[in-house]
Amino acid sequence: MGIFQSLKEVIDPELYVNIVDLGLVYGVILTKDPLSVKIELTLTSKGCPMGDAIIQDVEQTLMRLYPGLTVNVELVWEPSWSMDMVTDEGHAALNGF
Repeated sequence: MGIFQSLKEVIDPELYVNIVDLGLVYGVILTKDPLSVKIELTLTSKGCPMGDAIIQDVEQTLMRLYPGLTVNVELVWEPSWSMDMVTDEGHAALNGF
């Protein structure tokens, strides 16, 4: 399983859908020397009260799955998140919410 797929383990605590299917992950940049990853991530809104929890979950999940990996999460706001970014799986999960 790759890093992008691993991020499906991170669940938005308000919507109960993973951050990949919500369309919150904008980029994954892996560097091998030193071993690190930069995650470009957005939130559903700039005032999202769960932002810190989501970032912490991203860091903890990737460090648990990939020991020795340095994880850097960068919040980005462009383009602004919208429901158009949600995958089909995400829409299906949200319909049950």
